[in-house]
Amino acid sequence: MEKVGLIGQLRNETSGIRGLGKVDKVYLDNTNIIFNLVGDKSNVGNIRETFFFNQIRVNNDVISSKKTDFVIDNYTFEVGGKNKQQKQIEKDGKSFVVKDEIEFGYRNVIPLWAFGVNY
Repeated sequence: MEKVGLIGQLRNETSGIRGLGKVDKVYLDNTNIIFNLVGDKSNVGNIRETFFFNQIRVNNDVISSKKTDFVIDNYTFEVGGKNKQQKQIEKDGKSFVVKDEIEFGYRNVIPLWAFGVNY
């Protein structure tokens, strides 16, 4: 299902044969599929994470995290709405909050729309 573009599997850091069965989350491939299946009843948090995962996995290996939503090359990303706080991320300089409903970023906050230009 992943190869034909219906789903995207978010795996953890386990590699090799052991990692084949280690899927932490399964996302629909893109937000259009979500809207076609459930319409107005869709979960906005899932839509945000699906969009981020769909856009960023094109050029990056994305793995799951126990503390945040995603890890990419030792950088952690927490995805949320405009009121998302930084409580979940560490202050190590390698953590980012990806917020929906904002126009521009600041410090370690990146607008969600910016990942749409990843292609």
